[in-house]
Amino acid sequence: MNIEQFQQLLEKQGVELSEKQLNQFNRYYELLVEWNEKMNLTAITDHGEVYLKHFYDSITASFHVDMTRPLSVCDVGAGAGFPSIPLKICFPHLEVSIVDSLNKRITFLHHLADEIGLDKVQFHHDRAETFGQNKAFRESYDLVTARAVARLSVLSELCMPLVKTGGEFVAMKAANADDELNDAKQAMRMLGGGDINVHSFELPMEQSERSIIVVQKSFSTPKKYPRKPGTPNKSPL
Repeated sequence: MNIEQFQQLLEKQGVELSEKQLNQFNRYYELLVEWNEKMNLTAITDHGEVYLKHFYDSITASFHVDMTRPLSVCDVGAGAGFPSIPLKICFPHLEVSIVDSLNKRITFLHHLADEIGLDKVQFHHDRAETFGQNKAFRESYDLVTARAVARLSVLSELCMPLVKTGGEFVAMKAANADDELNDAKQAMRMLGGGDINVHSFELPMEQSERSIIVVQKSFSTPKKYPRKPGTPNKSPL
């Protein structure tokens, strides 16, 4: 995917990028490749593949969830900033918080935000399990998202406690989303989940499967969730 294709495909979805935003994506790519030589941020470094599989793929969340409204967004396990930083570039009004357990990645994200001029972004070096039990952040976000972090049954326990009642948990998945969703439905109900909508599509050009699962938060998450670090992964709900 070249920059013109990136821009045109986004325009078809109603996302129009200014010169400033295109420059932000360009600098994002440069820094990603530069820092990737010092630490493991991504296995994908080819220019066209980064634009397709990281930038465009991240922005697909906005095709199915309204990002034009005022939103506080928490990105759990964002790694090199996906999906929240591409979304923030496209929708500068978003208030974004990123949680990641590896301090090196947080250092990269701080530098990235300064370099490309992002405001209203916060970075938290923490495990999702302990962050979700922190009263300062628990049930305080309109939208909580995660991309390729863990199976949905595990991800629900890490993310749902951070979503406000009336807010949304948005999980970005590749193939086999239906199987994961079937396994996770009981956990989602236990954690406060209500209506679930699944949006399945193919990523352009390579036609790989993608699914965006949007879960409405209908009631408060029981206080015992998330359980202590490591437990959700070892013993999914």
